[in-house]
Amino acid sequence: MATEDWFLTAPERSNPVSELPVWTEGNHVEPLIHGATYFDRLVTEVEALRPGDHLFFTDWRGDPDQRLRPDGPTTAELLCRAAERGVLVKGLIWRSHLDKLAFSEEENRNLSERVRAAGGEVLLDQRVRRGGSHHQKLVVLRHPGEPERDIAFAGGIDLCHSRRDDAEHGGDPQPVNMSPRYGDHPPWHDVQLALRGPVVGALDILFRERWTDPMPLDSENPMAYARDRLSGADLSPDPLPDRPADPPVCGPHRIQVLRTYPAVRPRYSFAPDGERTIARGYLKAIRRARRLIYVEDQYLWSKEVANLFAEALRANPDLHLVAVVPRHPDVDGAFALPPNQVGRAQALELCLRAGGDRVHVFDVENHRGTPVYVHAKVCVVDDVWASVGSDNFNRRSWTHDSELSCAVLDDTRDEREPRDPVGLGDGARFFPRDLRLRLWREHLDRAPDGSEDAGLIDPASAVEAITAAAAAVQEWHDNGRTGARPPGRLRPHRPERLPLLTRLWAVPAYRLIYDPDGRPVRDRLRHTF
Repeated sequence: MATEDWFLTAPERSNPVSELPVWTEGNHVEPLIHGATYFDRLVTEVEALRPGDHLFFTDWRGDPDQRLRPDGPTTAELLCRAAERGVLVKGLIWRSHLDKLAFSEEENRNLSERVRAAGGEVLLDQRVRRGGSHHQKLVVLRHPGEPERDIAFAGGIDLCHSRRDDAEHGGDPQPVNMSPRYGDHPPWHDVQLALRGPVVGALDILFRERWTDPMPLDSENPMAYARDRLSGADLSPDPLPDRPADPPVCGPHRIQVLRTYPAVRPRYSFAPDGERTIARGYLKAIRRARRLIYVEDQYLWSKEVANLFAEALRANPDLHLVAVVPRHPDVDGAFALPPNQVGRAQALELCLRAGGDRVHVFDVENHRGTPVYVHAKVCVVDDVWASVGSDNFNRRSWTHDSELSCAVLDDTRDEREPRDPVGLGDGARFFPRDLRLRLWREHLDRAPDGSEDAGLIDPASAVEAITAAAAAVQEWHDNGRTGARPPGRLRPHRPERLPLLTRLWAVPAYRLIYDPDGRPVRDRLRHTF
C-alpha cells in the first residue's frame, strides 16, 4: 500500500509556508470512545507531568467546573495544579459569544483567568473569520529529556459540560442546555484519539503556529479587543521554549494531520490562503472507496459533502454508505430548528438519489429509548483509511472554522477474513477495521471483546447485520414496545420534511449562517477546495 495513494502529498496540501510535516510514520494511536474514557486518561497523564514539562491545548469550550472524574478534579483544578507545580501550561481557547446566545464566553474567560492566576497562560483567541470559531480539540503533553513519554489527544471532545458520558449513555451529570428531546442529562456519543510517536511533534508545531501568529487575538471584533484591553485581559502570548525533539518511533501507524483554516484578513502567517487539507484529505480517500464508507457525524448536512458521497456511490455499484447521526439537532425553536433540519435533509436526499438502497442512515438511543446526541466525527473507508477529528461533514468545518483531524493508515494487516475485501491489494488494516468494529459492537449490543463479531467483518454481511438490527428495534417501537427489546441501539433515521414556506427562509439561513463558506473567491468559483 503506497502512502501517497491515500494521504495528501506536499503539493496536494498546498501550504508550503507551514512547518507541519506532510505525514509522520512510526506512531501508535488508540481510540478513546466516550468522554468518560478520555477524561480519565487525560487526568492520569496530566497528573504525571513534572516541573518543566509542557501542557499545550486548544479548545472550543472549556468549563472550569467540569468534573473529569466523578469525584474530580475539575478542568480548572487539573490545569491549575499542573501550573502550580511548575508545568508550562499554555492554552488557546475560542473567545466565543455571549452565554445568553447559548455560547460560552463567560466560561472560557473564567477558565483563562483561573489558569493565569495559577501561573499558566490561556488566551481567548478570536483570530477567526466573521461568524466563525476555533473548533480544534487538542492537548499536547511533552516531557523534555524523556520524549518517549510524550502523548497527545485529538478528536471531537471538548473540556466542558455534557461530554463525560460512557457506554451506558446515561448522560453527564453536568449537562449543557440542549433540545428537550434529549432529556435533562443528554446522552452523548464522542471519540478522541490518544497519540504517541513523531505525530506528537507535528501537533506541537500546530499549536506553536497558532500561538506565535502575530495577528491580534481579537482582530475579528475591534469592540471586543477594546473591552479586553480595558479589563486587563492577556492579549500578548508569552514566548515559548524551544520545541523538544520529536518522540521516537513506537508503533505501526502512519498519521497525516489535516486542518481547516479559512481565508482571512489579515492573513494567518502559517496559512496565508487558509488551509483546507481536511476537505482535500476526504476527497482523496472517499474517491478510493469501493465497498464501505462508515461515518459518524454531528451534522452531515452540506451539499458539497453530499456530492462527494454521491459521486463515489454512482461510480462504484458495490459501494455502501453507512452513517450514524443525531436523531434531532441540539437546538430547538421556530427559528433555530428549521435551518438545522433542512441542511441534512438536502444532503441525505442527494445521497439517496445516487445510491438508493446502498445508503443507510441511523440514529442512536440508549436502552431507555432516550436519543443519544452523536457528536463524534469519524470516517472509515474500506477498513483501510480512518479519520477522527473535530471537523464535521459540512462546508463550515471544511472551509470556515479552524479544525483538526488525524487520518490514520496502519502497516498491520488485519488477518480476519476477508483480508482484502476491495480486491485492490491494499488489504484490510487493523486500526480502521477495529475502530469500526468497536463502534458497531456498542451500537448493536455485541460483546465488547469481539467474540460476537460474526457477520460484522465482511462489508456485505456487515451492512445486512446493521440494517436488520436497526429495523428490528424500529419494529419493536412501532408495535408499542411490547415484549423484550431487540438487541441494538440504532434506528433508521427519518429526517422531517419541512413545509415549502419554511424551506424558503430556512435554506438561505442555513447556507449563510449555519454552513458558511470560508474559501477564497477563486476556489468558490471553481467549486474546488
